[in-house]
Amino acid sequence: MAEITPATAQQSDRKRWLALVVLCTGFLMIILDQTIVNVALPSIKRDLHYSTSGLAWVINAYLIAFGGLLLLVGRLGDLIGRRRIFLAGLTVFTLASLVCGLSDSRAMLVGARFVQGIGGAMTSAVILGMIVTMFPAPVERVRAIGIYAFVASAGGAAGLLAGGVLTQVLSWHWIFFVNLPIGVVTAVLSRRLLPDDRGVGLSEGADLLGALLLVSSLMIGVYAIVESSTYGWGSLHTLAFGSGAVALMVAFVARQATAAQPLMALRVFRSRDVSGANLIQMLMVAGIFGVFFLGALYLQQVLGYDPIQVGLAFLPVALGIAVMSLGVTARLIERIGARLTLLPGLALVALGLFLFSGASDHARYLPDLLPALVPLGIGAGLAFPALMTLAMSTATPEDSGLVSGLVNTSQQVGGALGLSVLASLSTSHTSALRASGMSLAGSLTGGYHLAFGIAAIAVAAALGLAIMLVRSPRAGQTDAVVADERAEQPVESAPFAQAA
Repeated sequence: MAEITPATAQQSDRKRWLALVVLCTGFLMIILDQTIVNVALPSIKRDLHYSTSGLAWVINAYLIAFGGLLLLVGRLGDLIGRRRIFLAGLTVFTLASLVCGLSDSRAMLVGARFVQGIGGAMTSAVILGMIVTMFPAPVERVRAIGIYAFVASAGGAAGLLAGGVLTQVLSWHWIFFVNLPIGVVTAVLSRRLLPDDRGVGLSEGADLLGALLLVSSLMIGVYAIVESSTYGWGSLHTLAFGSGAVALMVAFVARQATAAQPLMALRVFRSRDVSGANLIQMLMVAGIFGVFFLGALYLQQVLGYDPIQVGLAFLPVALGIAVMSLGVTARLIERIGARLTLLPGLALVALGLFLFSGASDHARYLPDLLPALVPLGIGAGLAFPALMTLAMSTATPEDSGLVSGLVNTSQQVGGALGLSVLASLSTSHTSALRASGMSLAGSLTGGYHLAFGIAAIAVAAALGLAIMLVRSPRAGQTDAVVADERAEQPVESAPFAQAA
């Protein structure tokens, strides 16, 4: 056996952190793509002659594939190797981006976006699982998750700015072409830096019927959510597809409870921290992402900002997340624990959304908008890393891909649900105000006020759930210390062994 020298250990440690940068670069490409497209939608509509309802499928086709496959490909990463799934996803996403950029018809673009969603799901579903495996020490893991959380949350703001610049200076085609060099470089570096895990083997969870039930349930559920803005939440269309998705999910859970080799170990949900963190994350993301996109519309339609100005306006959010996620939050989690870091983060996010809901139709940036955006960014920078630390707290090497896919699924479902609900309520309220004789700017502002207020309530509810559901470490201990103690315990006394 080769002797491990200090120089060898330092080189190995450096390789792990470089691998983290590669993983986050690949994830940044996925996050940027999700937001960058929204800024370019008016140009895409004009060039390809989309109707308003048809244009929605440029987003919906991606969301359905992405949200529907996250849990499955996360589990497949555990079974056949997370590096293999990550590289395959990068390849599919990059090639689909090329086709999106070359699209000259509506059908071609929508089809390519669906395939792009498949690649995006494969790439992003396994990243957190790889981080947990590469950084087993609690202190290092918290710092690595903080960097990941920064990319996940700040990438949205960067996408708005990048989308505005590319669309105005070049054309909408370049919002897809920009993925090509990023994807190629990330794939090359991934082969050199990422550990080549082989997985536990398909024999440990090759439940094909369960996979079919899971994918069908999630795809139909995401479809019902994203189309609810067109058909209405109480329509037969939404209720039928929503009920079908719930029925399929119930059948999937029943299958996993009885299958000899289940696709998903249901013991994952027995951890109150893991289940609570995912539920809290759904509510928080529903509020933040809904306001992110509706806020961009408010700035453009009411205050007259152009796409580049919209991106610059949200820059304080990205900066706040960066300052907190890239060091401050990690140190807080190490010192006081993830729960006590999460609570003030959620409170600041709720405060920012509440202040944003009071912006008028003639709001000025510095006195009116900036005081809302600063706590929003700082709060998100505190809350996201804390939530991800809690959500991955009991993940083992055998199921970290599944738990990673669960975290991403809760984000996507929360984002899709939040955007759909808030957009629907905002539109209905705007129409009612307009019908009563209010000016267009006042009606739009009233609709956005309602959406932003409901978003603040959603995050406040997430704060209440965090207080009730998430456990505190024992007196005098941080989460990191508790995790250290769990790692030192014999295998048979570990929580998953007990659950099994």
